[in-house]
Amino acid sequence: MSDFLIIGGGIAGLSTAARLSELGSVTLLEAETALGYHATGRSAAIFLRDYGNDIVRELNYASTGYLQDQGLLTPRSMMLIAGHEKKEAFEREYPTFKMDQISISEAQSKFPILNPETVGYAGYREDIFDLDTDLMVQGFVKAALGNGTKIALNARVDAIKQTASGWLVHCGEEQHEGSFLINAAGAWVDDVARLADIAPLGIQPFRRSFAQLSKPSGYDMTDWPFVDAVEEAWYAKPSAGKILVSPSEEDPMDPFDAYADDMVLAEGLARYEAMVTEPVTRPETTWAGLRSFAPDRALVLGRDPAVGNFVWCAGQGGYGFQTAPAASRLLADLMNGQKSELDDATIAALSPARFH
Repeated sequence: MSDFLIIGGGIAGLSTAARLSELGSVTLLEAETALGYHATGRSAAIFLRDYGNDIVRELNYASTGYLQDQGLLTPRSMMLIAGHEKKEAFEREYPTFKMDQISISEAQSKFPILNPETVGYAGYREDIFDLDTDLMVQGFVKAALGNGTKIALNARVDAIKQTASGWLVHCGEEQHEGSFLINAAGAWVDDVARLADIAPLGIQPFRRSFAQLSKPSGYDMTDWPFVDAVEEAWYAKPSAGKILVSPSEEDPMDPFDAYADDMVLAEGLARYEAMVTEPVTRPETTWAGLRSFAPDRALVLGRDPAVGNFVWCAGQGGYGFQTAPAASRLLADLMNGQKSELDDATIAALSPARFH
């Protein structure tokens, strides 16, 4: 029997396993045949401190030191652009990202395929970073295994029973026991709660699609920024010598192994193509992920108010990687009765008790 039984092998579950393995024995259950299979493996891999609502940003700020110390951040920069007809949207959005407005000619010098005929406004911020998600996952896995964590792959949970000493979790013919059950199942967190006879919280998965385009010929993209269109029309990022483009859609879905919707992707790529001078050819690859949000768009971290040994690590949305260091540290502090570096108001705003 483990002290901590974690369901979910994405960045949420892995980071939590690494932290809790410092406090006691940990078993982590992952339904797929590999860790980080779903949302974790489909991240845009950007660190933007001023992304998300105020509560999410507190976690971003608290994670920064870890990300820097572990060498996980590489300078990228970010640009926000808008068409001539989107002045109001631009003026509303660029201050929220703490950007400076720049001229179109300056924007074009930083993003050479920008189309000055269709782009009317641009904002820019230097201190945005690429986040090495693979290295981050490896670091947490190494830490967890180094402290004796047991990781079970292909362990799809089909029944959960509360016992006198904790929890009994069935994965087919296999059984696992733990004193505390940590629900880090991503898009499936409410399903896991129902199996455990815990009230679900209304965590909603939303699909986001991606396309990888070939490198524009004749350009060095090394220093190109992450580019975001106002009103979340699309975003684009240089990635491994290619251009990653997303239509930034948020389509509600039931939990599943997500794939890109061809029509949604085509519409998003058309919006992107209208703002650049480089024609869009057939995507080299496409994929999608599920970003799961609580109703108030903040993460859900802490003990369930009705059943104290059932612990939520949920609602990461699009902020899973950049919040994981602080979120996992908070959970470890809560389990250990240790004072958190986060203030009491932030901890309360993250607690599942806010929904009761």
